[in-house]
Amino acid sequence: MGCSHNCESCSGSCGQPESLQVAPNKLSHIRKVIGVVSGKGGVGKSLVTSMLAVGMTRRGYHSAILDADITGPSIPKAFGLTGGCEGCEEGIFPKTTTTGVDVISINFFLDHVDDPVIYRGPIIAETVKQFWTDVIWNDVDFMFVDMPPGTGDVPLTVFQSLPVDGIIVLTSPQDLVSMIVGKAVKMAQMMNVPVLGIIENYSYLECPDCGKHIPVFGESKVDAVAAQYGLSVLAKLPIDPKLAQAVDAGAIEDAKLPEALDGAISTLEATL
Repeated sequence: MGCSHNCESCSGSCGQPESLQVAPNKLSHIRKVIGVVSGKGGVGKSLVTSMLAVGMTRRGYHSAILDADITGPSIPKAFGLTGGCEGCEEGIFPKTTTTGVDVISINFFLDHVDDPVIYRGPIIAETVKQFWTDVIWNDVDFMFVDMPPGTGDVPLTVFQSLPVDGIIVLTSPQDLVSMIVGKAVKMAQMMNVPVLGIIENYSYLECPDCGKHIPVFGESKVDAVAAQYGLSVLAKLPIDPKLAQAVDAGAIEDAKLPEALDGAISTLEATL
């Protein structure tokens, strides 16, 4: 009771807790694991995860996505991936997109993509771990973990079971932003996971006629919130109907990515 989970500053005698990390498949090799998180839903985690993977691929890195949003998987749709996965005695092979992004998602194991996944928390958490242990991730530079919103079973499982090198906190320019960011950041700190920075999605809409930035959801508060927690703002992403159309068509790899995303991609490069 009252444990801060920070053993370095603790005077208690309970000892260092045993690591709960699980080993990847014996044939896997992953250099960096990056989580994309948020304290609430609807802020575009899957879209940003997809764009980060595409952006890193365009810079010559081998990207992968572990779709940990078991009950609401969106990644396959963005890349136009359908059908099941193949495997061998050693494990399961992820599906690979047209530009070489490796992806695993629960949708690949459903008879129909609109079949609901009605699992209780422990089964969902175990499924996420199996995506790490049973899938053969071959020479991946950056694995992005698209997590469901909140601080429940899946984020806890990912933080404890996978060697997460850092997380990116996604938010939007609404009044709830401070609470949303605070929950995600404090959970990461409790789990000793580095926070690489914040990305604000839906920051503005650019007028197609005059180029004026229209703050559809109100003026951004992300700079003040980032300063409150000592974090960097990695990007402020606009509302882009063309990106939405690309995702609906399963063609995110063909889309023009926002220039504002370059800062986040450069931050990820610096972690290597």
